[in-house]
Amino acid sequence: MFKMTRRRLLGGTVAVAASIGTAPMRRAMAQDLPGGPDTEWRHYAADQANTRYSPLDQINADNFSDLQVAWSFKTDILGARKEYQFEPTPLLVKGRLFLTAGSRRDCVCIDAATGELLWMFRKDEGQRALNSPRQLSGHGCSYWTDGKQERILFVTIGYQLVSLDAATGIPDPAFGVNGVVDLKKDFDQEIDPETADVGLHATPLVARDTVVVGAAHTAGDVPAVRKNVKGYVRGFDVRTGKRKWIFHTIPKKGEYGYDSWLNGDADEAGNGGVWAEMSADEELGLVYVPVELPTGDEMGMFRRGNALFGESLVALDLETGVRRWHYQLVHHGLWDRDIPCAPILCDIPVNGRTVKALAQPTKQCFLYVLDRTNGQPIWPIVERPVEAGDVPGEWYAKTQPFPTKPPAYDVQGVGIDDLIDFTPELRAQAVELVKQYKIGPLYTPPVVSKPGRWGTISAPGIQGGTNWPGGCYDPESHTVFVYSKTQPSVIGIIPNEDPSVSEFPHVHGIAGSEVRPQVAMGAAAPTPFMRPPAAKPGSGPPPGFLTVQGLPLLKPPYGRITAIDLGKGDLKWQVAHGETPDNVRNHPALKGLKIPRTGRAGNLGPLCTKSLVICGEAGFYTNEYGIRGAMLRAYDKATGEEKGAVYMPAPQSGSPMTYMLNNRQYIVVAIGGGNYSAELVAFRLPGMA
Repeated sequence: MFKMTRRRLLGGTVAVAASIGTAPMRRAMAQDLPGGPDTEWRHYAADQANTRYSPLDQINADNFSDLQVAWSFKTDILGARKEYQFEPTPLLVKGRLFLTAGSRRDCVCIDAATGELLWMFRKDEGQRALNSPRQLSGHGCSYWTDGKQERILFVTIGYQLVSLDAATGIPDPAFGVNGVVDLKKDFDQEIDPETADVGLHATPLVARDTVVVGAAHTAGDVPAVRKNVKGYVRGFDVRTGKRKWIFHTIPKKGEYGYDSWLNGDADEAGNGGVWAEMSADEELGLVYVPVELPTGDEMGMFRRGNALFGESLVALDLETGVRRWHYQLVHHGLWDRDIPCAPILCDIPVNGRTVKALAQPTKQCFLYVLDRTNGQPIWPIVERPVEAGDVPGEWYAKTQPFPTKPPAYDVQGVGIDDLIDFTPELRAQAVELVKQYKIGPLYTPPVVSKPGRWGTISAPGIQGGTNWPGGCYDPESHTVFVYSKTQPSVIGIIPNEDPSVSEFPHVHGIAGSEVRPQVAMGAAAPTPFMRPPAAKPGSGPPPGFLTVQGLPLLKPPYGRITAIDLGKGDLKWQVAHGETPDNVRNHPALKGLKIPRTGRAGNLGPLCTKSLVICGEAGFYTNEYGIRGAMLRAYDKATGEEKGAVYMPAPQSGSPMTYMLNNRQYIVVAIGGGNYSAELVAFRLPGMA
């Protein structure tokens, strides 16, 4: 009863409903939809517990495939260049959406019903931003109110905390200096304000009247220096911006955890930041911070010992920053298993009683379930012996913690049974390929790369099975839903013969490769990377590295969504998520074979509603009409059965959220990638505009 027209508005493409029916007819259509009061989405993942859950059910299994684009907002005019890696989840407060967007990371306010831009705040930071290790729009912003004042807070590319009036976008003059706190100051270390290797993609966490801010750094595959910026965590007063506390993620001498480092290595180490999102329990007065590795990611020769608080989940007092408890998920990690996302806080039934728990998704695809009051495991986590490697000067942990429940939700380690098996010929070629690498179970260590043994095949790969988007949680069924990808990596260690590039004697690389500087996009200073080996027969790893005739080395699914029952500690269901990639579907070696949907690898976060689990696809595929794009899919949250899908012109790049406004439920998701620039898209059911 209506048609869709499109117009350009402030850099966004907005879909406008043009009526061709009578007003009574349009009202009748709207009345057919089960409505309800307006709802909001005030936190990055719906709430401080990071559940990414909403009880809304106007959009359900019966009508999901009927969704239409209500409006869309392009970010092309925000910043000096277009953005393609668009990762925010917007907030919804009083009919307005708040998010960060564009290559300059502007903070914007959008009308949630129309997609119209209401205000924008931009802070030009010059060279300081160009030098940042964390570019582009980031994951979004945070909201605070005391019932009278309303503030939007976000961290700039140049690592400054900004507080804006939510109504106008004007900086709060009572906060910091003209609304800005310079996060490179009052940091318990002296760093250069323009060149220091520190920034942040994550949103600041706001709980009670405290703003908690983490830190992120350049990836540590080939760390330039031993003594990089230390990624301390700080709490600030939300009204004044005054620092309330600081927690040293790399302990100072005399502090708890310092003795877990050998030879005083903590004094010289850097990184160890909290680049992921955080969660908080205001009733307990705790904030839960997931800490990354100190330098370097796959080389631990300068952080000998278990080296707290590397790859640990730490509970801090919200008012003082004092450590209340911690749990180290990996001892002296060598696989870049940084805890990538916020833990999900949930009250679950265990042996007839309700336990205040948390569930931590991870790169290694274990869901660690702990009592969030004290850090004790809900189900036993046992220390098991693990193998040592052969890297000169490296220190190896003798054991690693393995959860007994829930079971792993994706492939861990690599064995022959994990290899591609579409045909016997492909399996045989895969078996021959892996003979040139070291393979084994989870925590098989990196090895010195040399011809004939190029390195260790690690699964999950360095980016992990689950990454920064994390999971979601259904409080009705006590179920966690989490996306993961099956995408291995090669971890080889080679001698570094160029101290001008890295102070580490051994770095991540492949035998025959050259360590040399590379200028990263948007960065003025060079960052190290590995130049591939010379293309001479026998001088480097097989062409294509971890592929067989261009097909992925491991068998599918390449991407999956898993439902994990926290009442029992079991996996409830698992589905391949994402259409089969074009290069697999059209591969000549698979001609005539019926290949089930393989799923797609990416970094995705799902949304849980009253009845559905909703998640967009990673990557493009070509449909039966020859149109490239991706699908937003919905699954029955009880069974995993797909209940509907709608087309998107580009893959999901930021996690979806939902809200009810004016009797209409919306689903909003950030998309972008390939040659399709960043866009925020809002879906709703047909009806009166």
